[in-house]
Amino acid sequence: MTEVSADLGTGRASVGAVLDFAWTTGEFTATEVMASTSMTRSTAIDAIDTLVGAAVLTELPNARVAGSYRSGRPSRRFVLSAALGVVIGVDAGDTHLAVTVADLRDRALVHHRTDLDPSQSAAERRKTILGRMDDALTEAEHARGDVLAVCIGVAAPVNRDGISPPHPDGFWERTNPGLAEALRGWAPVVQIKNDAQLAAIAEGAEGAAIGCRDYVALLASERFGGGVVVDGHVLHGAHGGVGEGVVFDHIVGVGSAFGLRYAVQDQVRSAMDAGEIASGGAVGRLVEGDRIDPRLLLTLAASGDADALLVTSRVGATVARIVGVLGSMYDPDRVIVCGAVAESIEPVLAAARRILPDELHLPAPEILASTLGAEVVSVGAVATARRLARERAVPLLAEQRLRASA
Repeated sequence: MTEVSADLGTGRASVGAVLDFAWTTGEFTATEVMASTSMTRSTAIDAIDTLVGAAVLTELPNARVAGSYRSGRPSRRFVLSAALGVVIGVDAGDTHLAVTVADLRDRALVHHRTDLDPSQSAAERRKTILGRMDDALTEAEHARGDVLAVCIGVAAPVNRDGISPPHPDGFWERTNPGLAEALRGWAPVVQIKNDAQLAAIAEGAEGAAIGCRDYVALLASERFGGGVVVDGHVLHGAHGGVGEGVVFDHIVGVGSAFGLRYAVQDQVRSAMDAGEIASGGAVGRLVEGDRIDPRLLLTLAASGDADALLVTSRVGATVARIVGVLGSMYDPDRVIVCGAVAESIEPVLAAARRILPDELHLPAPEILASTLGAEVVSVGAVATARRLARERAVPLLAEQRLRASA
């Protein structure tokens, strides 16, 4: 068990050890603490009672009262107190905003997702994000004073102070509109992070990279961006730019950092212009609209439509080139394609897998579709906020309460 809480100012390591144990389980008994920590019964019970007295742990009704115990003396049962507070995870993309308020027991209390106007100014974007966070807290019946940690994922590189570098077109300043400063005082711990890095954290915690130490989570719907994990560590860089997708503007066979939605659209229109796809076919009819929904094209490909398969084979070549570059740079075991497009991307990945071995000299990484869908960044943001609460905010709060109750 990883120890992060030390002695919480009590001079007794057992108190911190019990708090650490409480994070890793749901309901528990003193016997389970003893088995995990090698404490004696008296030490375990004393530490538990100390944390209950400070309202860090909650004692539950015993099993007999709950109606699930039949004979003998029931064991006392405990759980991390829900009253400690909540965390907030935010996915602030270029065209969408998702806000999640969650408790410390892996439960989402409120989750809202809405579209954003990409033409918003930085000030308008900042006001929108803060307003939606306040709205979500109100719906969850919590106040700002209850927030232990906040993590926001943005579509920009972010340094360790939560600040993004200037972008030639102002894109990064708009997607990260001074959030570190704006959120000062919102919670004991606030982190602004690149969205692809949070996708990588999500895949490692709940997705296709569980147990994997070397992988790239490739956000691919709107723009390409990679969250890179090497030897179990998320790579960051001086300005938070590891995995930044602008490199693909300069890669022959890719040509743009815009994501698969645009790649599908461009390949459909190109094939139509070349006369390779009939205008009266199922794929040809998709071109009649201003925008081509990639999910419709991918669904047609999955059903065996020849025109759709032509398009996915060409988009697959683009993906193979991207994965080849990532494979040569970072030598991952897996590249996981993430975002809303991942739900139907398999025809493209099947084509990419056939081509990939020729794109690099190292062994080709496995290409997988994420199962976390459009919420992958939100999952990573909430997981990061909970980690920050566990490692920093809750131990600090527990120490304050224990000092006050001493």
